[in-house]
Amino acid sequence: MHEAKTNFSRLVDSARRGEDVIVERSGRPVAKIVPYDEPPRGLLALRGIWKGQVEIADDFDELPEDLQSAFGMIDE
Repeated sequence: MHEAKTNFSRLVDSARRGEDVIVERSGRPVAKIVPYDEPPRGLLALRGIWKGQVEIADDFDELPEDLQSAFGMIDE
């Protein structure tokens, strides 16, 4: 533990390079230093959030005639 305190910056650099860094106390593992992965932000964080939860009907793009008429798209 004392060595980890003394060399903390070096141990963090080792972890950032992908090395396993295990901190021991009295010869027993007590902690692991791992690199931090920044979670996605903004729109990337939402990517795939609805996957498998939404189904779009085959006729999704077809507007029913009564609505087309209501919007003046066709004459009755």
